[in-house]
Amino acid sequence: PDVIIEAQFDDNDAEHGQDHLQDTLTDDIKKLSLDSGEKGKAAGVTDVRRTKQDDGPKVNDPRLLPDEFLQRTAKVVYILEKKHSRAATGFIKLLADRNSELFKRCAMFSPVDHRVPRVYVPLADCPPDFVTKPEAYAQMLFICRIMDWKEDSNFASGQLCKSLGQAGEIEPESEGILTEYGVDFSDFSPEVLECLPQNLPWVISPGELAKRRDLR
Repeated sequence: PDVIIEAQFDDNDAEHGQDHLQDTLTDDIKKLSLDSGEKGKAAGVTDVRRTKQDDGPKVNDPRLLPDEFLQRTAKVVYILEKKHSRAATGFIKLLADRNSELFKRCAMFSPVDHRVPRVYVPLADCPPDFVTKPEAYAQMLFICRIMDWKEDSNFASGQLCKSLGQAGEIEPESEGILTEYGVDFSDFSPEVLECLPQNLPWVISPGELAKRRDLR
């Protein structure tokens, strides 16, 4: 059985230092070992001792552990369906290394949703004066669509699709959320509009109002 040894650290231990405490714990362990050995012999239990060389590999062998102590692992072998729309809302900014060749070709797109990786976007997709006045677009929301993400790169590559407007305003924020989740918010077709009442203004009858719950 596992044994937990509790030691009281009082003023005397403080005077003698850590060595005294270590010696006390060692003596207690020896006493417990002797007591358990004598009790085992008295009960007719055979005392089996193994060397450290025998115990080493068995302790480190996970096959000897119960299943509840093992962490199951797996490997992705195939992607059946891409559920994410690959579209994200975020901000654009210049790359930090101004002397690199990538600085002349790409900008960095930082998504608002941190679960989406940062994306390299071509400067050709950015506003014409973005390189000269990047601070003017610091709070401007953009829609970016991820086109590729190589295995050996920390950043994906994509294209800027649209400029939404200033961050914090209702219309740009709402449009960004709908685009990210792939919701079609385009205008209704004439066929759909024909299903609505044509005689305007249209009002709900009093009998229908009596059956409804007013949430206004």
